[in-house]
Amino acid sequence: MRTSRRTRTLLFATAVIALVGFAPAAFAQDEGGQPKADDEIVLTGALVVPQGTSVGTAVIFNGDATVSGTVTESLVVFNGDVVVSGTVADDVIAFNGRVLIRSGAEVGGDVASRKAAIVERGATVGGQVKGISGRFDFETWGWISRYVWWFGYTISTLILGLALLGFAPRSDRALAGAFRGRTGGSFGFGALIFFVLPIVAVLLMLIVVAIPLGLFLLLGLALLYTIGYVAGAQVLGRMVVKEPRSRFPAFFAGWGILRGIALIPVLGGLVFMVTAIAGLGAMVIALRAAAGTRADLAESGAPPAPPPVPAPPPL
Repeated sequence: MRTSRRTRTLLFATAVIALVGFAPAAFAQDEGGQPKADDEIVLTGALVVPQGTSVGTAVIFNGDATVSGTVTESLVVFNGDVVVSGTVADDVIAFNGRVLIRSGAEVGGDVASRKAAIVERGATVGGQVKGISGRFDFETWGWISRYVWWFGYTISTLILGLALLGFAPRSDRALAGAFRGRTGGSFGFGALIFFVLPIVAVLLMLIVVAIPLGLFLLLGLALLYTIGYVAGAQVLGRMVVKEPRSRFPAFFAGWGILRGIALIPVLGGLVFMVTAIAGLGAMVIALRAAAGTRADLAESGAPPAPPPVPAPPPL
């Protein structure tokens, strides 16, 4: 029984690690079956692609980009300047900054920037050089919005996780204990919530008088899944960072691992689903355990512990 319990406890971490381990083989190839260069994502700071190195899509949210090597797809900078002396196979886009294409550099697509781009003599641009407002189509917005959504959701889950730890400081211990004690139940309850509630919402919307309730339930699922995802990050964090370490380093560990995996197409969605299911189930079990403890105390009729009697003053 003891071995089985430990096995169930490690199920969540094992699933995540196994998925990450198979990710390079499953997703690091292009349509022709050739190895695909990794994407480069920078939140703040400098994005540098040295000469002789290659990356896939390069995205930087706040900072300058310098490309002396090769970017096999597009280069996007949201707030900063761009200097290209190497090769960018597709577009170069700077939302709030200037683009400099040096002599000898090659850009296969368009060069779009808010400030006027500078293209030195001897540089090659396969597309057009234009302002940022005239560049975008639905395909471009599709892959750019993916990174913008990832960044926004990362910050949102960080804020929500810190708020939960602040208002419920013992939540990570309760969630981790619930998952360790009833791993199968956590996945069972979580899957029930994750998959059944959308069906209930759709069925309610088929009833005319219950359309508002079904709509509200459907809209609330996004927040519910996010809370479950954050709870799952706390559970994963406590698997990585053991007590007596603070709850905050534990949460940062789980949250950082999950948000890194979220950048991987397909795999990120699968891990989100597993994490949200585990987190929702652990929340249900922890809440039921807390309610059962309060009910037992109420039924026993045990009076609250008297306050300590102060010691008499010294003579």
